[in-house]
Amino acid sequence: MSGRLIGGRYQLATILGQGGMGQVWTAYDQRLDRRVAVKLLRPDRVTGPIGSEAADELRRRFVRECRVTAQVDHPGLVTVHDAGSDGDDLYLVMQYVEGADLADHLAEHDPYPWQWSVAVAAQLCAVLCAVHAVPIVHRDLKPRNVMVRPDGTVTVLDLGVASVLDTDTTRLTHTGSPIGSPAYMAPEQAMGGAVGPYTDLYALGVLLHELLSGDVPFAGSTALGVLHRHLYEPPLPVRRIRPDIPEPLEALVLRLLAKDPQHRPSGAQEVYEHLAPLLPTRGTGLPTGPLDPTRPFLRPHAPWPDRTTTPPPPAPPAPAAARPDVAAAVDDVKKLLGEGRITQAVDILGSILPVAAEQHGEDSAVVRILRKQYAATLMDDGQYRRALPELRRLADDRAAEAGPSDVQTLQFRYDAAQCLEQLGEPAAALAEYRAVLPYYENHRAMGNDPARSFEIRNRIGHLLLAVGDHVAARVQLQGLLYDTERAYGPHHPLPVELRRRLDRQAEVHGG
Repeated sequence: MSGRLIGGRYQLATILGQGGMGQVWTAYDQRLDRRVAVKLLRPDRVTGPIGSEAADELRRRFVRECRVTAQVDHPGLVTVHDAGSDGDDLYLVMQYVEGADLADHLAEHDPYPWQWSVAVAAQLCAVLCAVHAVPIVHRDLKPRNVMVRPDGTVTVLDLGVASVLDTDTTRLTHTGSPIGSPAYMAPEQAMGGAVGPYTDLYALGVLLHELLSGDVPFAGSTALGVLHRHLYEPPLPVRRIRPDIPEPLEALVLRLLAKDPQHRPSGAQEVYEHLAPLLPTRGTGLPTGPLDPTRPFLRPHAPWPDRTTTPPPPAPPAPAAARPDVAAAVDDVKKLLGEGRITQAVDILGSILPVAAEQHGEDSAVVRILRKQYAATLMDDGQYRRALPELRRLADDRAAEAGPSDVQTLQFRYDAAQCLEQLGEPAAALAEYRAVLPYYENHRAMGNDPARSFEIRNRIGHLLLAVGDHVAARVQLQGLLYDTERAYGPHHPLPVELRRRLDRQAEVHGG
């Protein structure tokens, strides 16, 4: 395959690695004459035959997720240059990162200095803070997805790829390979529950445990056996293996590995604050040189060894923005959305809303339509944090006008619950779903399509798993299975999926 041209411009050169669902290559961008890394993914390895609807949906979600993740700006994230499909493959073009992946770095240094572990984890916390603010959940944080560069900085790879492949983190493909990495899976992820920032914090705990002890906390000969241990076994405190490790560091690892997400730290920022006092200072006698993860803290912003840099010329001042024309802007938005240019459409909608409100009034039909489109487009663009207040405002205004059981009111509240779920607030999302469910159940009792009430009950089941209430989740999903079989028959995709999920949970619990 060496020499193959991807996307009409990226010529594959050397394979860097491969797994059950794809390969990573070094390649040359012929248009810009630079080295890049190209990840090739095979939809058929995840969804079945290439021509299936599931494979087509995977392609659409892959490109969308790459577009969302490309918006995250942080020096600890690999830059995404391009994404698309080429023949049977999906491809992701990324910045080529020089250095060693963390798994190889760990293997070459035994034992790994605990100060290095702290420095790696602190840098990962900075990355996760930026990622979770979007919000994006990495879902597959592990040493193979982390690079240590020659200047000691840490770079995270594969952001967003796992979320495309991992709509059900515990599903086994027809090749028999688990999607995701069982050794680093949080209990809620192993059970197929809703994931959030707390899921990445658990993976960070596994990674930190591995750096400190030389091995992951839960290993086994089968994926099911590993997942069962995640659910039921306490991790071995690392000081029993290495007594030189500070007690506060051991305590932090144990908190990160809590089975219940609510018992873990509140976020990556809190983890960083606990790590900060343990970061090395000058004169500690640690080994120095390239690939030293403590270097960014001991010599912040220092040049790379044997490298010089030239600062870029200052950018010219931007011209003052012209006052937008509402009608023309609406036409532009329609055109952009038709072309799939969602991010640009979001920016235009955000800029014309205040102008439209000034011209037509906050309560005018024009402003309400624009606000509704703005909220929907923000959700399509993955900007859930910005979409949530817009949806709450829309829901309140509509409820005051048409009542709490109005279909549009309920849709706004349902969308708000989705935002809360994506923002990693499972308890708040659970409360919102439970609040709107009776209205949808009433619609169902009047003979309307039960699909939405079934979907809400399904989400409630996922969120109960996320907050650690496995018994209530199973009761919820079993009741949903009974009702969906009565409504659709036993061979409909929803009851088939529910049976498979319940069987899978029983297997994991049974170990």
